[in-house]
Amino acid sequence: MTDAPNPESTATLLSLLRQGDGSARERLVARYLPMLRRWAHGRLPMRARDLNDTSDLVQITLLSALKNLDRFESRHEGALLAYLRTTLLNAIRGEIRRVGRAGVVESLPEDIELSGAETQVPRLDSSQWLDYENALAKLPELKREAVLLRLEFGMSYAEIASALDRPSEAAASMMVSRALVELATHLE
Repeated sequence: MTDAPNPESTATLLSLLRQGDGSARERLVARYLPMLRRWAHGRLPMRARDLNDTSDLVQITLLSALKNLDRFESRHEGALLAYLRTTLLNAIRGEIRRVGRAGVVESLPEDIELSGAETQVPRLDSSQWLDYENALAKLPELKREAVLLRLEFGMSYAEIASALDRPSEAAASMMVSRALVELATHLE
């Protein structure tokens, strides 16, 4: 075990940011940008990629969300990540609609190698994706965040315990398991 100090909490960084501390914004971006890039990888369809690739969309969305934090209320450590995920999902949907209205100017080759992705995003068709999103929306906020942190962001149970103020990895694991069971009932 290392003796490294605990990183600043998200709540502390948000408070500093709201007080005008620009370095707090940089620390939040450094913390959340890699997670959001991994989550977003593969979610923007090839037909919707033009000058805005997924990585750019993630960065723009994150910076925009951090500018508009007056509408966000943090209840616990994992709440910001769930908020950012929802904001990013809306941005991806907006890009898809924009391209649908404007048409595709030029698309990237289908076999292009995308570097930087550490996790595989499951490929769901649009009806499966909609079913999943609708079922996810039916979960209570804390359970929804537990599912997002585990399935979509690939966090360990220790990380989830910390983010959601659970007393242990086992408690986080149990919370995720129960949330997944409830999610499955909404998918039936």
